[in-house]
Amino acid sequence: MKNELKIQEDYWDRQSGEFEKIYNHKKSSLWAILDRIFRKDMYQRYIFTLENCEPVENRAFLDVGCGNGLYSIELARRGAGRVVGIDISSIMLAKSVSYAEQEKVDDTCSFVQTDVLNWETDDRFDVSFGIGLFDYIREPLPVLTRMRELTTDKTIASFPRFWTWRAPVRKTRLWLRGCPVYFFRRQQVESFFAEAGYSRTEIRTVGKLFCAIGHC
Repeated sequence: MKNELKIQEDYWDRQSGEFEKIYNHKKSSLWAILDRIFRKDMYQRYIFTLENCEPVENRAFLDVGCGNGLYSIELARRGAGRVVGIDISSIMLAKSVSYAEQEKVDDTCSFVQTDVLNWETDDRFDVSFGIGLFDYIREPLPVLTRMRELTTDKTIASFPRFWTWRAPVRKTRLWLRGCPVYFFRRQQVESFFAEAGYSRTEIRTVGKLFCAIGHC
């Protein structure tokens, strides 16, 4: 597990700049169009997550695998009482801190470099979410179980679907970059949430993803 975390940390440190361009569209017109076509579900999962975080005002949120803080900062803008983002990439976290300061939400957002399984905290959150997180985790159950322990209302998560044309293409592309990626079936996702202790789970197909809501 520690070796996998190190691989992921190194990968995201290298890819931090390219990743944020997917959302800020600071690419050539052609690449921006290709992103909107082939990465459409990344924008869809963003909308899905924010909609299902409602109500936002004065509530506490945990963003697991927060990356550059996109979701955390938007929730703070919408009136969240407290948002904590955790990630294993120091470069991603530095961007999160900088963006939160720029948006003047740094009094609401805090960011911690850690893996959720090793994070020692007494905090509890109304909503936790891991978006684009389980793509890179071989065994999601321990992570979901830990998120359930930290959550009082619901957990939102995305999982890449197994049977899509994009799966082998993406697996090959990331393998060439030294980054493992994993894909899941609906029954697996249902099982993960049930075994992690969620009382009820909703699963929706969003493009080439499963987006799930586990109710506590």
